[in-house]
Amino acid sequence: MIVITNPIPIANEISTIHSLFENGLELLHIRKPNFSDSEMKQFISEIKLEERRRLVLHSHHHLAAIFGMNRIHFSESKRKTMQLLPRKSPFEKYKTNDFHLSTSVHSIEDFNDLNCAFEYAFLSPFFPSISKENYSSKTNLLEAIKNRTNFRTKLIALGGIESKNITQALENGFDNVASLGTIWNQNNPIENFKLCQQIVQSF
Repeated sequence: MIVITNPIPIANEISTIHSLFENGLELLHIRKPNFSDSEMKQFISEIKLEERRRLVLHSHHHLAAIFGMNRIHFSESKRKTMQLLPRKSPFEKYKTNDFHLSTSVHSIEDFNDLNCAFEYAFLSPFFPSISKENYSSKTNLLEAIKNRTNFRTKLIALGGIESKNITQALENGFDNVASLGTIWNQNNPIENFKLCQQIVQSF
């Protein structure tokens, strides 16, 4: 299971992050769209050095190497912009420098067309979002996934993920799940994570 940070700072965030890692979290996506360079540096510096290889940067990609990180994420808009640049496979430079790449998509068609440089992609919103009010898909993703042709890239369900629907996602073709609201917008984030993680690990 993958966890994404809350977009805005919250109380006891760093200690919660460390507890998540202690309880088996494999990857934490740092999504702080309004952070300045200095704020992002401060945030990363507070996370234990031995955990930084599990961090994935959504922005401020230039900081990854400085902090010993090798995972970066591209938003859908950033990925599509880079694909328009007049050079072949703009993501290959990251791969040759041993970076692990991920991205976001909102349709199975875009997922199928992804560059092979991406190891996994979030497809969202799987269910109505917990963290974004009135945010849901106009497409039935459980039906859409039947048209999956890209099996090089892992497909990650995002949006409204909680313990009661993880099994449904994994049984219908998703490779893993990612969560934001279940962890940060509800009580008992660690217990919620452990319950969800246990379900994922049972597959």
